[in-house]
Amino acid sequence: MTCTPALVVAGRPRYTGGMNARWKEGARELLTNPLSWASYAAWAAVWLTVTGVFGWREMRWWADGLLLLFLVAWLGCMLDEVIGRRAFDVFLAALTAVTVAVLWLVPAGGATPILLILLATQFAHRFAARELTVAMVAINLVFAGIMVFVWDVGPRDAGFSLLGFIGFQMFAVLVMRYAIRAEEMAEDLKSVNARLLATRSLLGETARDQERLRLSRELHDVAGHKVTALKLNLRGLARRLDDEAAAEVGKATDLADELLQDLRSVVKHLRKTEGIELSESLRELARPFPRPKLELDLDEQARVPRADQAEALLRVVQEALTNAARHGPAENLRVRLRREPDRLVLTVEDDGRVGAEIQPGNGLTGMRERLAELDGSLEIGKSEEGGLKLTAALPLELH
Repeated sequence: MTCTPALVVAGRPRYTGGMNARWKEGARELLTNPLSWASYAAWAAVWLTVTGVFGWREMRWWADGLLLLFLVAWLGCMLDEVIGRRAFDVFLAALTAVTVAVLWLVPAGGATPILLILLATQFAHRFAARELTVAMVAINLVFAGIMVFVWDVGPRDAGFSLLGFIGFQMFAVLVMRYAIRAEEMAEDLKSVNARLLATRSLLGETARDQERLRLSRELHDVAGHKVTALKLNLRGLARRLDDEAAAEVGKATDLADELLQDLRSVVKHLRKTEGIELSESLRELARPFPRPKLELDLDEQARVPRADQAEALLRVVQEALTNAARHGPAENLRVRLRREPDRLVLTVEDDGRVGAEIQPGNGLTGMRERLAELDGSLEIGKSEEGGLKLTAALPLELH
């Protein structure tokens, strides 16, 4: 079973709670997924045939036990997103062994080879094209040997039967591969959509800063110039008037001077940008996905001075989200942004699982290069819970 990784903005639950949520989600998939019920129906057809309802009437306890072991191993493989890759491999090996045992020990009833079709779908889910081909050839060679040497089927009849079952297996494999590809495309589409939404939010923040700068220039160049000219004209007029009229014009001159000072203060405030705030962009980045859950801890003073710096930090979080969802898999991802005297420090860590030695891929390497272009750095390590931890730093002033 493949589950679509997702992500929401929420407070951080306890790690055990996240695991419980994943088990609940896995159980719901087992009970509600139509493909799951199709596999149960196929297993039930084999079991009913073996028990004598439709076929073999000399039921033995070990045959019943083997089929129950197959069902347990099958359910374990269906929970691959919950149990992890290593446990999945154990269940897949058990599923393969039990399938061979059933074919070997249970008399030919026409239905037991259905188990090979189910096994083929798990091979398609686990292996790449080359390994899948090797696994399919190997398991069908074993099946051919069982038909000839155990079931006493003639080589010609065994060959025709094998071709028929291989056709069903290939159909199941292609359906599974296309389903996996469709799921990957859906995930990529969600990722692109999230990036577009985050970029739109970031552009909105940048546009507001640009509008403040444009407005400050307009006030300085147009209004400030005209108020200055007005003040100079009033002073010139006051020198040509009598004392009483000059006093009234002097008051107007003082008001013009106060207005000019107020304009200069407003312009200074508008030109003093507070920086770009990232929280809304990060929420937009997280919105399309339900897992991992995102926890934001952003210092109010940690505003990003420039748009290119904000985009770089945003891409670091996006890469961390992708890794946590696809390769962790993680339930929670924490994002912290702090302002130090001369730099901004972004820390992103998840509670997923990474190997003993972390090998940065193209995504993390690209993030490191992007930050280096802005005089920044990226450190890669392990979080306290065994997941991935990224620490990005950017100077407040570029050299």
